[in-house]
Amino acid sequence: MNRVLALLLLVLLSPLFLVVGLAIFLEDGAPVFFVQKRVGKDYSFFPMYKFRTMKKNTPNVATHLLENPKQYLLGLGGLLRKLSLDELPNLINIVRGEMVFVGPRPALYNQEDLMALRVAAGVDQQMPGITGWAQINGRDSISLEAKVALEKHYLEHKSLGLDLKILWRTVFKVAGDQSVSH
Repeated sequence: MNRVLALLLLVLLSPLFLVVGLAIFLEDGAPVFFVQKRVGKDYSFFPMYKFRTMKKNTPNVATHLLENPKQYLLGLGGLLRKLSLDELPNLINIVRGEMVFVGPRPALYNQEDLMALRVAAGVDQQMPGITGWAQINGRDSISLEAKVALEKHYLEHKSLGLDLKILWRTVFKVAGDQSVSH
């Protein structure tokens, strides 16, 4: 079901993909996608696709580790990130069977501390998702331990109803409505 829905969304959103891709290309040339090695189910690695929001000369480190990250951000980059449009190419990963819509966000290949916690909690056995329980309940503002506890909660209570709740709340988070109750 995830793959079929992702393929349908890729077709429906293809005009948006073209506009975003063209805007990135006109500002900073090719490539328009940023591909990064991420950790998937059972600690396997896969290339995760995103729209590029940083200039080509940006050091390959996490944004928060850059001395002045704003100097590397494309003009459109901030808006793409704010609206989570940079994540739209994750649909490609869903079609390829590497991700699903709801699950723990895929860790960076070098986030060994996070992966150790996930393995200990059994969370590594889930398919990674575009959004998840931890994303709507704190995202990067919570500790790794709290994040994994939320991911374990999701694993233990996983259902279509919970997935729909997470997707619904994700829409409000992206839209900027922080008043949605937990």
